[in-house]
Amino acid sequence: MWTDIIMVLLILTNMVVLGTSRLRACIRVVAVQGVALGILPLLHSFEWQLLIFAVLSIILKGIVFPVMLSRTLRQLNVWQEESPYVGYGLSLLMGPFALAFSSWISLRLPLPYTIHSTMLIPVALFTLIVGLFIIVSRKKALTQVLGYLVMENGIYAFGMAIAYHQPMLIELGVLLDVFVGVFVMGIAIFHISRQFDHINTDQLSALRN
Repeated sequence: MWTDIIMVLLILTNMVVLGTSRLRACIRVVAVQGVALGILPLLHSFEWQLLIFAVLSIILKGIVFPVMLSRTLRQLNVWQEESPYVGYGLSLLMGPFALAFSSWISLRLPLPYTIHSTMLIPVALFTLIVGLFIIVSRKKALTQVLGYLVMENGIYAFGMAIAYHQPMLIELGVLLDVFVGVFVMGIAIFHISRQFDHINTDQLSALRN
């Protein structure tokens, strides 16, 4: 039951990310996703390894990453994604199609074991697709970082579907990679803004030596 509630929450937050231009709201939504996914493994087992992993995940995704991105947002004084490659109406329209496609794909995955919720894999794939879509359809580097985090949330959720078939060490390694990636991207965004007075990645393609 609680797993399905978290899956519905992920679907709703993905739709918010697709449909809003406000970067602060996107940061908060991605933080909610991180906290929800951090709680997810504890719904099925309360082993100390899972507890440590859940606490680390909640701290990083629910607190550290949002604080880093919010600080970058204030420093850059950029609050909205004003002119994305794909408009917000079309992005919202893409959401249900991506969810349907994810459900269709999940029915054809040859899983040799039973997962805790039939919604887990479809929603995980949907979250991953939304993250990729945000990365390629938005211009500002900060929004693309948020897309990267959403995509990682999808990978994390998919990993939870097979949590008992993978070592926790691998999951912790992925979490560490995400932390390093977000940290490096935050520094890069700050220096891009200071050097070029914008963080629109489409303008960077016009640079010449």
